Amino acid sequence: MSATLFLVPTALDVGTAEADADLGDRLPLGTLRVAARLGHWVCENAKTTRAFLKRVDAVCPLARPVQTLAIVELPRPPKGRAAAAAVDVAPLLAPALAGNDVGLVSEAGLPALADPGAALVAAAHAANVRVVALPGASSIALAVAASGLNGQSFSFVGYLPIEAVERSERIRELEATSRRLAQTQVAIETPYRNPALLAALLASLQPTTVLSVSVGLTLASESTRSAPVGRWRADARGVPADVPAVFAWLAR
Repeated sequence: MSATLFLVPTALDVGTAEADADLGDRLPLGTLRVAARLGHWVCENAKTTRAFLKRVDAVCPLARPVQTLAIVELPRPPKGRAAAAAVDVAPLLAPALAGNDVGLVSEAGLPALADPGAALVAAAHAANVRVVALPGASSIALAVAASGLNGQSFSFVGYLPIEAVERSERIRELEATSRRLAQTQVAIETPYRNPALLAALLASLQPTTVLSVSVGLTLASESTRSAPVGRWRADARGVPADVPAVFAWLAR
């Protein structure tokens, strides 16, 4: 009998100065209890997964020592959609098909949402393995809620192009979509590129478009600022290059 694939969220503080905070302040107790009893894991990175489980253990003692847990990493797909689609992750579900619950975890936040794991979830459905997403922080949902922008219709567009001209074109394209559909656009970036993305948004968006930037969500130092681009330009504020941020905008 197959068991359950649990999508286990992690804290959003990975890589920050608050990464050793009490995990009980970051995730629901029910989620930590499920994580504490799982003996099989599929992850993005085994080292950070062990660190996460040690934090879980400090709140909810693990059923087994970390060293005895079966932890395997998701295969890193070659670049390109066709190549990525060719990666077979079904064998990673063998423990579930043998009756053992499996946890899927990524670096930060909820796996398969702005993080790897969707292919494994799809394989679980194909194999009739039960899938349960456990409650926890998602920076996308938190940023939209805190922005004051349209939370009834929003689009997460992931990472924007790195090349400056292509990035500016993409921003203007998304702004046009936002204006046509009254839809909030949401993007993220690797922290060290946060300043460059903010500069590109301020240079490319219209002055009346409302831009919201959420920094360090769930951290003690978290902040969200929402204002028209014209006001951002008049009162320029930087964004840190070492803390995760979420960028959202709505054309008006």
